[in-house]
Order: sequence, then structure tokens, then C-alpha cells
Amino acid sequence: MQQETRSHYPSNAFGRFWMSVPLVIRSALIGFGITTFGVSIWGLFVEKVPQGLSFVPMGAFLVFYWMYFRGRWNPSNTKAFRRACTRRTQLNSRTWSWGLIGALSFFIFWHSFLVSTFRIVEFRPATFKIFGHLNDSSFENWSLIIMASIVAGICEEIGYRGYMQVPLERRYGPVVAISITSVVFVLIHLHQAWASGPILVLLFVISFMGGYLAFASKSLLPSIIGHVALDIVNFSYWWSDVLGTFERKPISLTGVDAHFIWSIIALVLSTGLFVLSVKKLLLSKT
Repeated sequence: MQQETRSHYPSNAFGRFWMSVPLVIRSALIGFGITTFGVSIWGLFVEKVPQGLSFVPMGAFLVFYWMYFRGRWNPSNTKAFRRACTRRTQLNSRTWSWGLIGALSFFIFWHSFLVSTFRIVEFRPATFKIFGHLNDSSFENWSLIIMASIVAGICEEIGYRGYMQVPLERRYGPVVAISITSVVFVLIHLHQAWASGPILVLLFVISFMGGYLAFASKSLLPSIIGHVALDIVNFSYWWSDVLGTFERKPISLTGVDAHFIWSIIALVLSTGLFVLSVKKLLLSKT
């Protein structure tokens, strides 16, 4: 593996120095850099392009972003590495079916965890509503929400579940690779005001689920779909007021009610469904 990886880099002084850096650090820097590049371009378009139109140039950019990191264009000596890191895109019907079920359970797990958590501890909009200026269902707001979700889904999955995780999988195996990637994923979200307490645990678990879904399906597509869907609700409900806000009181005030019980049931069932989908994907021959 070490010789195979070295062939992707020039044999000059910088190349030799780069390959002397521990794989964990190299992979983390590459994953972070690829993700940050895409997200930063989105931020630039939001700032410079008239409101409601930034999704147009960003959509075009994402096409080229996807194609390049999938292995198109030069440098030719990194094409195989880029294709490997973005995994497969041609999936059979069985992989698609169980991959989408995994993505759905991934989505339900995240939101049922949040609902359950905020029935135990009080939901604080002042902390969570980081996009409080988005407070109506206008076209401009929805265009920002949907494109921001697509950007996060594509760029973070390519960067972390692709370029960071794949080299680590080959060196250390899936569990260690996914665990390391998930720790880094939590660390890069620590600057967010909402990233504290049980939410940090949720970030690690959801990252681990996304990483294992990518590994089991041998593709980034199911985790991208789940990530995008998850963030659409995040941006429109948990982080803004476009779809309203969470107004349920903690069970310490209301007692255990049907709403809380159903949220726990959804959490348990989505966990079981995710485990089943991953097992089915691992048993798939293609």
C-alpha cells in the first residue's frame, strides 16, 4: 500500500517530505482541504452573486468539482487515486435499494435523536438558529437552503468519506478508518455554537454511520443522498425558521407523552434498519 500510494506523488523534495508525513495527518489535511475548497467557493458565490441566483454558478461549479475529483483531467498520475477515493458510481439495483434504505435510516436517526434530545433538555433557538435571518418560505431562502445542503453533502462526503477515509481503510481497515474520520469530522464542527454535549456524540455517530454506509456500498452516492436530505431539514427547521421551530417542552415538565415515545421508537427502528441495510450491502457481491 505504501508503494502504491507513493506513486501518486512526485519524487521531488516536497513529494518525499509529503510522503514522510503520517498517513492519518496527510489524509485529514487532504479531506479537509477538498471539503473547504468546495464550501469556500459556495460562500464566495453567496457573497458576490445577487440573492437567489447564487445556486446557478454553484451548480455549474459542482459539476466540475465532481468530475475532477472523480478522476477527470490532469494530472494523469493522480487519476487512479482520485477515482479510488470517490468510490463507485455505477451501482446495481440491490445496492441502490439497500443504499437508499441506509440513507433513509441515516436521515431518520439524526432527526429522531435531535427530537428525543430536546424532549430531555430544553431546545434553545438562540443557540441553534444560526441562520435566523432565513424566516420565510421565499424562493431565495429555499434556493440557499437546498444548494447549501447539496454543497455540504457532496463536498463533505467526497472530502471525508472519500479522500480521507479510503486511504485509511486500506491501511488500517474500515472500523479504525471510519473512527478516525469521525473524530476529525467532530473536530471541524466544534466552532459551531450548537456543537456541544449530546450533539457532539450525535455528530460522531452520524459520521460513523455515513462512513460505514460508504464502505458497505462501495459508493459515496447513498451517503451523499442521506447527507443532503438531512441538511435540508437542518437548514430549514433546526437552524432557521423557514419551516418553523421546535416548541415541545422537556418531559421533566410535561411527563413522558406519546410524542416522546414515538421519537424513541423512531430512533430505535432507524438504528435497526441501518444495521440491516449495511449487512445486506456487505453481503452483496457487486
